[in-house]
Amino acid sequence: MSDAIEIVVNAKVLRVEPGVTVASALLNNDHHVFRRSTTGEVRAPVCGMGICYECRVTINDVAHQRACMVTVEHGMRVDTGSAA
Repeated sequence: MSDAIEIVVNAKVLRVEPGVTVASALLNNDHHVFRRSTTGEVRAPVCGMGICYECRVTINDVAHQRACMVTVEHGMRVDTGSAA
């Protein structure tokens, strides 16, 4: 991964492959909790094509972005709300 880019996930820097989706970048780095339901259940991508909305995260301070539909960019900030 010599041409990796850096994104910030829950205030931690991750080196990821360019051109992949945010969902892929998170999963490739063993990050499996994307959000929590209103009852506290863990949520993560199900469909991988934007239909299920289970992969919603905050990207660059914009809430409810579908991680499976957004391509990573250098310096991107991602918050899953599940850092704890």
